[in-house]
Amino acid sequence: MRQDVGNRIGARSWLEFSSIQRMAKNPSRLGRIGDQIQKDLAELIRTEVKDPRVGMITLTGVEISSDHHHAKVFFTTLGGPESAARAAEGLQHASGFLRSQLAKGLKLRIVPELHFIYDESVERGIRLSRLIDDAIASQPEDVDDEKT
Repeated sequence: MRQDVGNRIGARSWLEFSSIQRMAKNPSRLGRIGDQIQKDLAELIRTEVKDPRVGMITLTGVEISSDHHHAKVFFTTLGGPESAARAAEGLQHASGFLRSQLAKGLKLRIVPELHFIYDESVERGIRLSRLIDDAIASQPEDVDDEKT
């Protein structure tokens, strides 16, 4: 009898391990879910959210946790940092409404809680591009002539 109990415990822990392993093995599904959430959210924000703080934003990506309970939604805006802060505040205020609307369209058991994060990568890319352009422009012409 004691051996039987040990086998049941071992079988149970193996099942739990294999289900955790399956979740971690399928990152492409998380990517597909994230892409669909991004498309649906962009449409909902454009048509349904009337908060003036949100304004014109672009959703740049969605990262979903492996348990589907949380989603980081990355966005950019045309204004400066102050408009990004206002937009983040407006989006966070509307997150409950957006989550409920997503639940109507998605066929998921768990609709993730939305966390809106300002994406600085676009600004960083523009700043780096300007630095490279300035470096090329300030390069002396003699260096170009020596190469040819």
